[in-house]
Amino acid sequence: MYTARMRWRCIPFLALVCVLVAAVSVSAQRTPSGRSSTRKPAPVAKPVPKVEPAEVKCPEQLGTGLKTKASFCFVLAGRDPAEGVIVTIPPHTKATLTFDIHNRHTYSEEEVRAGRGFGRYTAVIGVLSMTGTLLGRGAVQTEFRTARDLYDRITGGAGPGGVKAVAPLGREAVSIDVPAGVDQVSLLGELLEATTSAGREVATPGRPVAIISNVQVEYLPAPVRKK
Repeated sequence: MYTARMRWRCIPFLALVCVLVAAVSVSAQRTPSGRSSTRKPAPVAKPVPKVEPAEVKCPEQLGTGLKTKASFCFVLAGRDPAEGVIVTIPPHTKATLTFDIHNRHTYSEEEVRAGRGFGRYTAVIGVLSMTGTLLGRGAVQTEFRTARDLYDRITGGAGPGGVKAVAPLGREAVSIDVPAGVDQVSLLGELLEATTSAGREVATPGRPVAIISNVQVEYLPAPVRKK
């Protein structure tokens, strides 16, 4: 028979059961490590490097390659960054400008046949900020003996096959780091030493020193500023 004494004995037992149930409920809401199951905010995505063709303002264009389909641009001798090959760099925290540099050779089939087609060239160009700070240099040294030495021929000429006499010779890959905050750089010719059947040629202001192609920029985009 269920008596009042038995009822009072059950009260501590029921209280213990309630405490255990509450403990199990709280434990279920925690991770195995004992931490709260509240989710952490998703980590901010890191900027991904981009590689893309650079925006180039070329004062004197040579033309398009017959074989490579690349665009070739003369680099002129000078000291004023505003008169050089202007390359625009996207907003960045870190950027690297890359391009190919070539010597400039005027090809003549007649001189090659006559054994006077030899040429030796050394060209150096500088990469400067628009305020005149030198960021780096590129150089190329090549020799010409036969048409096989030419890197490419340029379309749109009056020569056989519709190509121009002036052609890029040799190829050197150049890589220049561009500091954050520099949004444009200028390429200017510094040195030219050329020996051909016509004699010796050096760099003079406004004259082509070298040829560039395949201008690209690899960069980490700068964070977008919130208004």
